[in-house]
Amino acid sequence: MTETVLSTQGLVMRFGGITATNNVTMELKRGARHALIGPNGAGKTTLINLLTGVLVPTEGRISLLGEDITTLAPHKRVARGLVRTFQINQLFDSMTPLETLALVVSQHQGIASQWWRPLGSSKAVTERAAQLLEQFHLGDVAQQQTKFMAYGKRRLLEIAIALACEPRVLLLDEPVAGVPAGEREELLQTVAALPADVSVLLIEHDMDLVFSFADRMTVLVNGTLLTEGDPETIANDPKVKEVYLGHGDAVHV
Repeated sequence: MTETVLSTQGLVMRFGGITATNNVTMELKRGARHALIGPNGAGKTTLINLLTGVLVPTEGRISLLGEDITTLAPHKRVARGLVRTFQINQLFDSMTPLETLALVVSQHQGIASQWWRPLGSSKAVTERAAQLLEQFHLGDVAQQQTKFMAYGKRRLLEIAIALACEPRVLLLDEPVAGVPAGEREELLQTVAALPADVSVLLIEHDMDLVFSFADRMTVLVNGTLLTEGDPETIANDPKVKEVYLGHGDAVHV
């Protein structure tokens, strides 16, 4: 059987009298391409905040690679291989992609505290940063300040930063949100080409991306897990169709 890398058991999150996450139990397998979908207000963001440690659950347990991380701090989860990108782009506008990636790689390799050294003085850091720039089609903007980059390129940089942390599990939070149509194809191709050994949980409203990317899907409604299955099963599930039609959305392959 394929190893489970990330799992939740009976996860509950209450805010006063509101239950935002209701007894959610799910598993992410090694190398998975797993999508988490649901209409607005389904509780997807709350669940991701629980997985990453932004929130501590009212009840339940979260495991990463067999270790209980339910109360572990977010930065310690990153160190153990659980990395997230954000729905809203979060980058240093005055830095270039090369500088940004070199800094992240330095941090990951434990030499970021050696601030007196020039950023490119480590051959290992320089080579890894160059590899990421090529992998994410950022070579042509490597020396450009982030604030001047096209939005699609900024999203690519954010995913490159996540990969620089060498994740075992990558949570992609709406990677194409806000990306103009003309810049989407490059981003979609890059997401599709993510390393096979990285397990990916994709949170996305773009159903074309979801169905082209995922080999398994989880549907969340009102904080509750409605159903799970492969894309074809989900697309033909009457309960899923009812939920999406009821919210003015369409589910299609």
